[in-house]
Amino acid sequence: MFTTPRLIIVATAVALLAGCASPNPYDNQGQANSGSTGMSKTAKYGGLGALAGALAGAAINHDNRGKGALIGAAVVGASAAGYGYYADQQEKKLRESMANTGVEVQREGDQIKLIMPGNITFATDSANIASSFYQPLNNLAGSLKEFNQNQIEIVGYTDSTGSRQHNMDLSQRRAQSVATYLTSQGVSGTNLSARGAGPDNPVASNADTNGRAQNRRVEVNLKAIPGQQYGGQQQGDVQPFP
Repeated sequence: MFTTPRLIIVATAVALLAGCASPNPYDNQGQANSGSTGMSKTAKYGGLGALAGALAGAAINHDNRGKGALIGAAVVGASAAGYGYYADQQEKKLRESMANTGVEVQREGDQIKLIMPGNITFATDSANIASSFYQPLNNLAGSLKEFNQNQIEIVGYTDSTGSRQHNMDLSQRRAQSVATYLTSQGVSGTNLSARGAGPDNPVASNADTNGRAQNRRVEVNLKAIPGQQYGGQQQGDVQPFP
């Protein structure tokens, strides 16, 4: 007969194997920030979720900890893998549509981030989108309409040159311009927000020209929609974009 610890181990192993069986869109592609080779993010999310679920299930079901572990592993593992798989597919499509546009696609855990350098998106000290950047934004809009189960947060940033108030205002207007353009192309504004962060969160030093250029950017952050079901997992609430 299996003891409780063995059942927990079995539950976790089953979920990990299920995750490994999911298609890995990044095999042999060397995607940035993948964090591993040969195992999809879906597998990692499902496996870690299963472990957490197994432990939680065992703790809750005092009368039958082994049964609780198996149930917890199945439920939580499926939830984590559900959104992980969705994000895997979306990241793959975004990398294809953003190739050779100057837009960088990053994966940070269960979030996807797109970084738009200010020098190709806007003219100096302007919030008007450069006409040469319409096509990359059109590509992004098409992807966001295809994968429409995200919370979209658009954040504008500047370097530290000039007053903080001016930079906060400029970054807000730039983020708003990107948001307005995307919604004009059919992206739903229900789960979309825009804000300016000015010179906060620099990604490089403001002491030289190259560093300041890197800090002038717009980021588009894609996350799970609060309140959306992903394999049975429910998130919180979100404020819609006006």
